[in-house]
Amino acid sequence: MLNFKNTPHVQALLLLLIAMISVQSSGSLAKILFGQFPILTVAAMRLLLGAVILALIFKIWQINFRQVKWKAIISYGIALAGMNAMFYLSINRLPLGIAVSFEFIGPLSVALYYARQKFDFVWVGLAILGLILLFPFDQVSQNLDLIGIAFALAAGACWALYIVAGQKPSGISGNHTVCLGMFIGMLCLMPIALFSGMSPHVFEPSNLVYFISLAVLASALPFTLEMIALRNLTALSFGTLMSVEPAIAALSGFIFLGEQLLWNQWLALATIIAASIGCTYTTQQAKNKAKDK
Repeated sequence: MLNFKNTPHVQALLLLLIAMISVQSSGSLAKILFGQFPILTVAAMRLLLGAVILALIFKIWQINFRQVKWKAIISYGIALAGMNAMFYLSINRLPLGIAVSFEFIGPLSVALYYARQKFDFVWVGLAILGLILLFPFDQVSQNLDLIGIAFALAAGACWALYIVAGQKPSGISGNHTVCLGMFIGMLCLMPIALFSGMSPHVFEPSNLVYFISLAVLASALPFTLEMIALRNLTALSFGTLMSVEPAIAALSGFIFLGEQLLWNQWLALATIIAASIGCTYTTQQAKNKAKDK
């Protein structure tokens, strides 16, 4: 039996779910900002303010910078920058459901790469089946933007790098890793945002409130929770469990926006959730057996 109070794996799962809900709740706010500012400006401000918030909360000045493994931090920061920018660029050209479906090729590829036991392949396969069922095939009758697809696939590749880089030892705490990674990501995006026409109006108080809210919901909170979760999850588990995110997006749309789900989409939600629960259970069982030996 699973002891939920004493299993770091299950606690990590709960943190991951909170992170995914936080990211999805930021979607409507990001769309509002897309209508007023360039996409890369929104992405850069999201990382900049998220990094500043975390720097203040976790007292970044207390870091012993001599212990920082910059190779891990830089790869993590580049992954954050690419994941955010590429996904925003993709949803500007593609319907959200299609963009998410292409993007999730990244984390699922990581999950499949690390699969070792027979049940691993079962859960990854179920997750893939769920994503296929969730894919809005009725929209594919329209011509899809190939550049948008390329952006979504690039976002998925950056997501895969994010999963791998997030598990590498950085020499500092997970929270400080996220903070420094965001600064690196911001340094990657900010010059591009400035060159593409970043407006000084982003720093007006009325607009800054929206950007701060976006930074908390879309970056500071979820990335911190994910970094903590990665310490107690394998790359396989993380890659499989992240497949719940499009299910959360679809369910949120149904609850908050009144978007109706087709029967195959409800089946997709059940399939993805079953894969996530199964992956969590069998991983914990395998850990327990390893400890008993």
